[in-house]
Amino acid sequence: MKLLKNIALATGALALLGPASALAQDGVAIENIGKGLAAIGAGIAVIGGGLGIGLVGKSALESIARQPEASGSIGTNMILAAALIEGATLFAVVVGLLVGLA
Repeated sequence: MKLLKNIALATGALALLGPASALAQDGVAIENIGKGLAAIGAGIAVIGGGLGIGLVGKSALESIARQPEASGSIGTNMILAAALIEGATLFAVVVGLLVGLA
């Protein structure tokens, strides 16, 4: 767990400080930091969406294991929930990328 935390901190530091190194060249470090933060936000949205879909699938499989006769309706609801989560995730990624390009 500590290794994962250190990797996350190092990645965040590189994402924030990497674009700031352009200050000496262009003088637009604030814009570059905003692009880095937008990319981080898009990545966090993808991670959240993946976790959400995983939890929906896990819960659906547990429900089907407990009540096999309801597998049809559980599966349909699971696919609907996963599609809604994926749509929200895609929307968040597009917004993050548009902010980064602006």
